[in-house]
Amino acid sequence: MTTQTAVELSVVFSFRNEAPVLPELIRRTMAVLEALGLSYEIIFVDDASTDGSFELLCAAREQNPRIGILRMSRRFGVHPCVLAGLRHARGAAVIYMDADLQDPPELIPELVARWRAGAEVVNTVRLSRAGEPPLKMWLTGMAYRVLNLLSDTPVPYNVGEYKLLDRRVVNELIRLDEIDPFFRGLVQWVGFRQETVPYHREARFAGRTHFALLGGGPVKEFLRGLLSFSAAPLYLALGLGFLSSAAALVYAGYVIVKKWLGLNLPGWSALMVAILFIGGMILLTNGLIGLYLARVYEQVKNRPRYIIRERVGIPPATGSGLNY
Repeated sequence: MTTQTAVELSVVFSFRNEAPVLPELIRRTMAVLEALGLSYEIIFVDDASTDGSFELLCAAREQNPRIGILRMSRRFGVHPCVLAGLRHARGAAVIYMDADLQDPPELIPELVARWRAGAEVVNTVRLSRAGEPPLKMWLTGMAYRVLNLLSDTPVPYNVGEYKLLDRRVVNELIRLDEIDPFFRGLVQWVGFRQETVPYHREARFAGRTHFALLGGGPVKEFLRGLLSFSAAPLYLALGLGFLSSAAALVYAGYVIVKKWLGLNLPGWSALMVAILFIGGMILLTNGLIGLYLARVYEQVKNRPRYIIRERVGIPPATGSGLNY
């Protein structure tokens, strides 16, 4: 676990293949941080980029040694990279944001001002999202509603990953032992004094999104949040089991009465409907249970969440081993 040092503010970026964006991102971020007059560091967590992003960052570090780089040994995904950045950040406050410039660095002074006024978590709330298709916005809104309906820890609508965390909050987050964390939910779960800052999200500066509407990323993120903070799907499986059993009992009574009255019973069609209905319920409930078992399986394997291939300007996090 890292400890507080003279660094007042750490800014963490997790990314993969963002070479077209990085020069402008660095320019705008450094302009904002220099104007604040704080001691700062910028940590880039490179999720095994293949487009020259790492080399570009190494060149940028020669101009500004306050830039540090963590390069993963392979692609691990967004959340392990965020965790790596938080573990290695030394600031009294840590800001995490995406590296595609949809989240403007110019909002950082407002986040810092709220922190100085006493807030320990400063979330950002998206009032609008430039360049996002209406269907994606509608699906995102529905996902938030479903999560908050079923979750034990509601996540405010349109709150993303862009946020400021006090050192105490960071220390609590990085000591949590979850293999596949849902950070938006965990930040709400740890509590502390939280405030929100609204903003209008910009369109991607360059390149293509890594989270396409029909890709697996948004679906996995939704399932990650649902399975991390709700047992409702298991109760749903139990309820479906009761309903199918009750339906079977009612149908059995119907068959007995028809037989007793000597009436002709429907044959193959009714039988197939009953078999398909019950079979579908069994597969659905087994699938729901399997999702939870898969998370337990990943947890008990106790593999490291990530492996760092290279560190540039960043020493190993205290107590975390050489590559963790």
